[in-house]
Amino acid sequence: MFRALASVLLCCFFLEASFWVHFSYGDLTTCSGIVPMTERGDKISITDFGGVGDGQTLNTIAFRKAIYRIQHLRRRGGTLLFVPSGVYLTDSFNLTSHMTLYLARGAVIKATQDTSNWPLIAPLPSYGRGRERPGGRYMSFIHGDGLEDVVITGENGTIDGQGDIWWNMWRQRTLQFTRPSLVEFVNSRGIVISNVIFRNSPFWNIHPVYCSDVVIRYVTILAPPDSPNTDGIDPDSSSNVCIEDSFISTGDDLVAVKSGWDEYGIAYGRPSSYITVRRVTGSTPFAGVAVGSETSGGVENVLAENINLYDSGVGVHIKTNIGRGGVIKNITVSELFMENVRTGIKVAGDTGDHPDNNFNSNALPYVKDLTLKNIWGVNVQRAGWMHGIENATFTGICLSNVTLQGTTGPRPPSWNCNAIRGAAIEVSPRPCAELTSVEQSGSCAS
Repeated sequence: MFRALASVLLCCFFLEASFWVHFSYGDLTTCSGIVPMTERGDKISITDFGGVGDGQTLNTIAFRKAIYRIQHLRRRGGTLLFVPSGVYLTDSFNLTSHMTLYLARGAVIKATQDTSNWPLIAPLPSYGRGRERPGGRYMSFIHGDGLEDVVITGENGTIDGQGDIWWNMWRQRTLQFTRPSLVEFVNSRGIVISNVIFRNSPFWNIHPVYCSDVVIRYVTILAPPDSPNTDGIDPDSSSNVCIEDSFISTGDDLVAVKSGWDEYGIAYGRPSSYITVRRVTGSTPFAGVAVGSETSGGVENVLAENINLYDSGVGVHIKTNIGRGGVIKNITVSELFMENVRTGIKVAGDTGDHPDNNFNSNALPYVKDLTLKNIWGVNVQRAGWMHGIENATFTGICLSNVTLQGTTGPRPPSWNCNAIRGAAIEVSPRPCAELTSVEQSGSCAS
């Protein structure tokens, strides 16, 4: 039944749909108005610069020439770079401000699998090193640093990272540096990503870091379920991020909100805040909606609603660890449906590795004001696992109108809780004792 529902939802992705900034379209609201779409008066084609879409010709020079032209001519209102139907093989390349990368129907921008000349860049300061390996990291396939007013859109063309060569290096432990993301924006603002298919990322798919005013909607993100660390969308130390109307099926968390890693994230001190995730459907062996585990700069004011998950590991996963520091607060997940999921709700204070041995074991994270409401699950093996940290109890947890039905058999899925405090109203199966706080039940009901 859910598969049919998911198909209907996919057919309706191009409806416009509320959170921190409300814009109404009929009966629906959307946060996408935080970044208005820009109409470019100047238009060029990749073929004007020698681009050949035969799937074999290397188009790196063509992309770099076209973007150099946009950057230096600085047309009023910016420039649209049109990629017509065809397969355009290329090395990684940088975008520039005031541009639109437009993929026509049938257009594919495909990453080369020659990794020998892949550019290296410095580690992110909030991570202190590459996420996988010490030292620098490979630049994302499509990259932007210090930009504003950038759009990646089109007619559902594809950006293909050809990640299998990178996944195999990870499996064989032959990586020298951290794998590249598919698309990454750093220190940028006014970013729109829409109506594009992202496929086979080497690492994380879409990674806005130190960014503000980012809209990601009507995207499809695909990677095999066994592809390592292929997170769908990871807002990282970023604010005012709107993610809507998308389908994601990958090998790791569909959406994971982050903010830096241990002592480096604490020192950098930039939280992720005002993140909206709405009308996302997908499947993953890991979590549908996640916060963490890299949360050292803090995460606050996150809303995820109208989420549909199937064949997944965890519905909602709030994850952090000793040494992370940071405050995770005001997280709301509502109107979530899940089917065939191992654990419905997981809140864990013991998840994630450390960049080195210099983390401060006294830097305890604080988790508070987590609201989970109007959640329904079928074939859920375990209802919930909520383990905070001794001396840093996770507080203000509110479960309201939550029903997580188990797999066939007489025993319902169970809850396992420790070092948490909160309230539960209309929750089935019966929650653990730590979620029966009388003093918090009033605020939870409201």
